[in-house]
Amino acid sequence: MLPRVTIAMPAYNEENYIAACIESVQAQDYPRELIEILVADGRSTDRTRAILAKLSAEDPRIQTIDNPERLQAAGLGLLVKAAQGDIIVRMDVHCEYAPDYVRKCVETLERTGADNVGGAQRAKAKTFFQRALCAALDSPLGVGGAKYRSADSEGFVDTVFLGAFRRRVFETVGMWDPRAITNEDSELNQRILEGGGQIYLSRDIIVHYFPRDSLKSLAKQYYKYGRGRARTLIKLGSFPTLRPALPFIMVSAGAVMVLVPPLWPVAAAAAATYALATGGEAIRVGRKVGAKAIPIVWSIFPAIHAAHGAGFAAGLWQYLRTPDWPAEPERIPAKKVQLRAI
Repeated sequence: MLPRVTIAMPAYNEENYIAACIESVQAQDYPRELIEILVADGRSTDRTRAILAKLSAEDPRIQTIDNPERLQAAGLGLLVKAAQGDIIVRMDVHCEYAPDYVRKCVETLERTGADNVGGAQRAKAKTFFQRALCAALDSPLGVGGAKYRSADSEGFVDTVFLGAFRRRVFETVGMWDPRAITNEDSELNQRILEGGGQIYLSRDIIVHYFPRDSLKSLAKQYYKYGRGRARTLIKLGSFPTLRPALPFIMVSAGAVMVLVPPLWPVAAAAAATYALATGGEAIRVGRKVGAKAIPIVWSIFPAIHAAHGAGFAAGLWQYLRTPDWPAEPERIPAKKVQLRAI
């Protein structure tokens, strides 16, 4: 018997995207009667609520849940509490899902026995800058060798994009940290691993997302990522891998060399080496997009490295002084099993 699935989707001011995303869920090839669609709306000020009300009137599987905190992580917790499914499939509005996305998630959970499964974080471009950014994200210098960024990777990993969870994860490990502004998925996945659980990345689970469309918005995003990573480190005391801290280590080392005059020759050599390495990589991956993309790709590498490193430093400063997370993760009660009369 196939398990019942809950689609958990946080949203805020998504009038331009919510209908198309819901349509992609409705187009899934998993049995229609086994899917419920829950949307946590962070009190949108645009037409998101009205669109959801119309869609819900046409499809009673769709329910809107109020998210007064407006944070994505808080909304996800509300969705899990309301969920009736045995499997919770976490979705984002700004993504495109293959028609077999839900089915492949369920099959992978059953095949591997993992607690959370997902696909690679495949970037998809609409603008020229996004095409250049996609090229940068194909490089190890852009993603630090993260397996969840590789469409060809398969196997047990430390984190995945979005994720499909067994309900028992939220009964034992707990839910997303409701105060997390970013990095809530990686933080939850780290707790799953520390609790003895497993996370599996499947190349058959296909989802695409649209990355930032300017260098400024990209830098802001990675600054927030860095802060979130630092918060997770202070909260949990470690990382599954050293990868999240590498930009901070690089930025910190560079700052020390600049501030200490005897180290200026070393700083100059390090800067030249970095420029040559990123420039060569920009040529390698950027030429697939076109010669005009190469300088853009070259500028993307320092932008994401410096922004992430600076955000990490700011996060350390903030959260070492004022931790804001609950002492224990909130858990949901175990689902009661209904026995059928013979």
